[in-house]
Amino acid sequence: MEHQQIIFSNDVSGALETVLGGIDYNKTIILTDINTHQFALPKIIESAVAKQSPCIIIKSGDMNKNIETAAQVWKQLEEHGATRKTVVINIGGGMVTDLGGFAASVFKRGLRFINVPTTLLGAVDAAVGGKTGINFNGLKNEIGVFNEADAVIISTAFFDTLPSTELKSGYAEMVKHGLLSDRQYFADLINYDITGGNRDELLDLLKRSVIIKRDIVAADPHEQGLRRALNLGHTAGHAFESLAMKRMEPVPHGYAVAWGLIVELVLSHIIYKFPTDILHAVVQFVKENYGTFNITCKDYDTLIALMRHDKKSQSGEINCSLLADIGDIKLGTTVTPNDAKTALDIFQDN
Repeated sequence: MEHQQIIFSNDVSGALETVLGGIDYNKTIILTDINTHQFALPKIIESAVAKQSPCIIIKSGDMNKNIETAAQVWKQLEEHGATRKTVVINIGGGMVTDLGGFAASVFKRGLRFINVPTTLLGAVDAAVGGKTGINFNGLKNEIGVFNEADAVIISTAFFDTLPSTELKSGYAEMVKHGLLSDRQYFADLINYDITGGNRDELLDLLKRSVIIKRDIVAADPHEQGLRRALNLGHTAGHAFESLAMKRMEPVPHGYAVAWGLIVELVLSHIIYKFPTDILHAVVQFVKENYGTFNITCKDYDTLIALMRHDKKSQSGEINCSLLADIGDIKLGTTVTPNDAKTALDIFQDN
């Protein structure tokens, strides 16, 4: 598989013009959400692309990443005369690129699309790798397809519009990439000041993170093997996220992943003797930056049921990607309910 075109540039308008110069298209349509339209879109609104493109604006927040919102997008694509030669430009966080990529991928059996992530999470996670989707029936990303954007334009120009929670949410995915990579990159990540650090240094860390993910995705585009490594922290993390949604108290995706990393690194220690010093470093980092997710023993059965329902499960088992050490990945590990409960006990105690 060829690498997806990824452009790092703070001249977003110029990058869009360059990408579109290599595409045979008849019109462009921008998809964004309310928050992005207000705070981020003005940064590129003077570009020729922005001026000539109708704009579809959807509600913000992961609770709106659903079939009803997708249907609204399809309706407006029809109203704007979209054809198979139309290019959709998704400008926003992971919710927008997930939903926009999915809506474009299935409308008229597929429109081309470009992702312009405006959040750190969108840059390191949702905008790269070809995963699109929406939530369904209370479950995260239950409906979707693999389909890469023609290009992803990554810029730090939008990050000054983000609250600290959004920066931290994206940074959790970068920490995951560090755990999948090497000790030096992991150390660089946990020693960086997320909210007050130098943005040039953050851009360098971000590039390294995106390259790690890009190379994994290129080796396994449809998640048949190595790409499952990117699920580290996500079996437990998605369970936390789904439980929060059931409580009607949604949490940022990256926060759930950070908490999920603790659970799954505990499991990694139980099953594969993952190093205690690294586990403690992650627990301390997560506590300081993400707090904790309040659960009791009464939540265990619900959380385990959610883990069993995860898309990685083949037959209702708890299936996790774990580590024996930093960079030593153990794919497709089946976890017993007892071990899961032990890990949740330790998560509660820290």
